[in-house]
Amino acid sequence: MRDTVRGRLFSKKAARSFCVPLALALLLLGACLPKSGNSPRKGETRVVTLYGFSVMKEAMDKAVLPAFTEKWKREHDEDVRFNTSYAGSETITNQILQGVAANVGIFSIERDVQRLVEKGLVKSDWKTALPNSGIVNKTPFVILVRKGNPKGIRDFPDLAKPGVKLIHPDPDGSGGAQWSLLAIYGSELKKSQAESGAPDQARALNLLKSVWKNVISTPGSAREARTQFETGYGDALVTYEQDALLMKASGAAVEMVVPRATILSEHPAVLIDKNVTDDERPLLTAFMQYLWSDEAQQAFVKYHFRAVTNEAFNDANKEFARVELPFTVGELFQGWEHAYPDVIDGVWRKQVKQK
Repeated sequence: MRDTVRGRLFSKKAARSFCVPLALALLLLGACLPKSGNSPRKGETRVVTLYGFSVMKEAMDKAVLPAFTEKWKREHDEDVRFNTSYAGSETITNQILQGVAANVGIFSIERDVQRLVEKGLVKSDWKTALPNSGIVNKTPFVILVRKGNPKGIRDFPDLAKPGVKLIHPDPDGSGGAQWSLLAIYGSELKKSQAESGAPDQARALNLLKSVWKNVISTPGSAREARTQFETGYGDALVTYEQDALLMKASGAAVEMVVPRATILSEHPAVLIDKNVTDDERPLLTAFMQYLWSDEAQQAFVKYHFRAVTNEAFNDANKEFARVELPFTVGELFQGWEHAYPDVIDGVWRKQVKQK
């Protein structure tokens, strides 16, 4: 009988001695296991990774992102830090497709967003889910020339003059370069349409061929092309009005030439939904909505992008050019779903680049 009691007492002691370290081990293991989502502990900083096409850098890093982080801190008592990366639009799209964990993307062209949709990284209803169909700002395409305009460049056809050396970003990696091709090609469609009632595609093709013969360098992005032009290389550069005005503001010895007809580039911003956890979603949704706020739209105007929510905001920037015959990719080319295969691939790659 005593042996039985001693056995029971021993079993209870053994159980207690086993349970204490087991509970401790489970507690430590729980502390090490990853938590669901990415919700920070009190005092920690929320981190957002944003990838943008090259000329967005100044407006985002100097104005829009600091203003949002201050607003979020004031309203939620949480610190937010943005990790940003800027390059050609197709380049950042390829990086995201290859696995870069960007939460937000701002692209030069809608086609890049569609590539992400096709791979399941962005929701297919992104246009209806965002204000202004996801377009966050816009800017026309213009020509930069040297001070005094020594080559006498007044419009796109002058870029085809003998002896003109043109810097043009690479359409294979730069959204800005693709906008530029549509601006040059489309300018002749728009002018011929205004003159005769019908767009003249042969006239547009001949101009693009003639201009492309004078291209001496094709950097990887619009910003790289600007940097190369700033070093004194080339006579002219086709670029965003936004970047041209920034370059003028920096004191560069350049002038901006406004073509008679040119395209207004429109730039989409989206959540890279596959890279967004449930805990991150409220912050990222608030940031996306902020991009169309009056505060953010006016910040874009300050850095020479044109607002899309209120045309009156654009009146504040007296340097914005007046374009006689502006056009959009939707108006002249029926959107990027046609502009890319018909013009970038069908005209530039197959009839201009390969010649």
